[in-house]
Amino acid sequence: MNKTYITTEQLAERIHYHPRTIRHELIDKHLFEGRHYVRAFGRRKLLFIWEEVEKSMCADTDIAISMPLI
Repeated sequence: MNKTYITTEQLAERIHYHPRTIRHELIDKHLFEGRHYVRAFGRRKLLFIWEEVEKSMCADTDIAISMPLI
């Protein structure tokens, strides 16, 4: 499977969040190293794996709607 690696700024454009919000609020709470992103060459630069981010976003929005039984 091909993976699409994108920068924080590119991810921000795709999901309409500010890059600072991604770095300070989403990293290690919703986006995890090794699954959603890697550190490029072991350094500070983060590269996000778009397919994994997208998969997690879609999974988190699946809401089961139940109808009350009368």
